[in-house]
Amino acid sequence: MDNPVPPRTAGPGPRRRDRHGRGMRGPIAPPQVPLAASRAEVFADLVQDSVERLERRWPQLAEVDFMVLEVPRLDGSGVAGWSDEAVPLGGIIPARDGRRARVVVYRRPVEIRTKGRDERAALVHEVVVEQVAELLGLTPETVDPRYGED
Repeated sequence: MDNPVPPRTAGPGPRRRDRHGRGMRGPIAPPQVPLAASRAEVFADLVQDSVERLERRWPQLAEVDFMVLEVPRLDGSGVAGWSDEAVPLGGIIPARDGRRARVVVYRRPVEIRTKGRDERAALVHEVVVEQVAELLGLTPETVDPRYGED
């Protein structure tokens, strides 16, 4: 059987429509819905909630920068170095040379150690309290009387 029309070869050109002809799909959720927030954004919100909770009790924390980084650096620069035995969940960079003090929380190590949002929020708060306590030279229980109760 002879076919007068040769089959079309798939070329590098742009596709005019999707496979089923329904048009291109839009986003799953609008940007203002929490579903659209990335894991990094949700984690940063957890850190910010914890900081706001502590700032009510310790107003001097307004002079401290709080940062979220993915993972600690391997070269040990910046925040205090770490060993092969334990990966740090957070760290501090003291104020110097006109720079403000910084508290750093590492997102991936915290996420790996937690299963749900509530557990993650509790661990983030513990890490922030411990780092603030170290920065201020106090015990974690002094910084947050509810430390360790969760």
